[in-house]
Amino acid sequence: MKKLATTLAVAGAVLAIAPTPPVYAQEPIKIGVVTPLSGGYAGIGRTVRWGFELAAAEINDAGGINGRKLVLLFEDEEANPAVAVQKAERLLQVEKVDFLTGTVNSASTLAVGLLGERNNRLVSTTVSYADSITGDRCSPNVFRVNARAEQQSVALAAWLKKEKPQAKLFLVGPDYEMGRSTVAAFKRSAESLNIKSIGEIFAPLDSKDYSQYFGQIRSARPDVIYLSTAGNDTVRLLTQMQEFNMLRNVSVIGSAGTVTGQNITALGKAAEGYVTGIGYSPLIDTPENKKFVAAFRAKFQEDPDLFAADSYGMLYAYKAAAEKAGSIETDKLRDALRNLSWMTPQGQKTIRGGDHQAMSPMFIVRIENGQFKVVSTISAADAIGPDACTRF
Repeated sequence: MKKLATTLAVAGAVLAIAPTPPVYAQEPIKIGVVTPLSGGYAGIGRTVRWGFELAAAEINDAGGINGRKLVLLFEDEEANPAVAVQKAERLLQVEKVDFLTGTVNSASTLAVGLLGERNNRLVSTTVSYADSITGDRCSPNVFRVNARAEQQSVALAAWLKKEKPQAKLFLVGPDYEMGRSTVAAFKRSAESLNIKSIGEIFAPLDSKDYSQYFGQIRSARPDVIYLSTAGNDTVRLLTQMQEFNMLRNVSVIGSAGTVTGQNITALGKAAEGYVTGIGYSPLIDTPENKKFVAAFRAKFQEDPDLFAADSYGMLYAYKAAAEKAGSIETDKLRDALRNLSWMTPQGQKTIRGGDHQAMSPMFIVRIENGQFKVVSTISAADAIGPDACTRF
């Protein structure tokens, strides 16, 4: 009996000091994530999902938001605006989500943003680049935590002017909102620095054969080729350019989502030397980023990319705003998100109140031996560009 009593006492002591899971007395906060989980942009959707899942797990382990657990509900938008609206409508009307995020396709973000207005719910994107999202088609219910096309373009054009001041530039993009907007933004930034553009091409999404455009590119004789493709489109484009000897004596630069951790292995040597203006690199030397990279690697056995980092940061922005407002009610949360400053893997970000665009430091990254090496930095204030939103 003495041994039994001792055993029970020890067990009780162990239970007393063991960590206990959070107890949630209120209904969970439902976050609807509409992102491509199939098709050519599925790789991007996967890292978006992982970024959200890591942040949600950390937030819930720490007690949630105002004592409420976060629940993520995923829907596949297939990078198709019509599908994105249908899936977002379901999340709003059937699942009664409190917040929508995750869209990758810029046209999807614009369409879901209008849906958010009609349903009095807030929407965010952590990927879409089109300047119009926080520009001439801005919405009081839409926030963007990732860098827009102009922010990337300002940083990259400044680097190009320094490295190749006499460059002749040719631009290639996918034929939809993001591709045309991103190409236009970089062309504008480059020409403002007297960099000459000599041609542009827009290919349909999910193109299988890019060689039909190579004659036009060759005849233009560019020194630099700018790309704004993404996912599998980039893999096909760059590998075909390499096969047709298009990469010799030409520098290839482009948007942040063109070459990522999700397609760099498939690209192999075709990605070497690629340069971009980007809002993230796993090599950023800050305590916040080191912690994030270590946690991401432990959970997913991969390095995070910018889509994962910005999705992770988005949930922490939501947490900071909800705690500041003491509520997730739409009007109160909107006010709290405006001019919000919070810490992310990239460092401190601030959501500009006028257009709901996050101000973020930008990095010039070159791919060297399969690694995203940071070669230059531009401050958030220098990269942000003017507020062009006039709707609210």
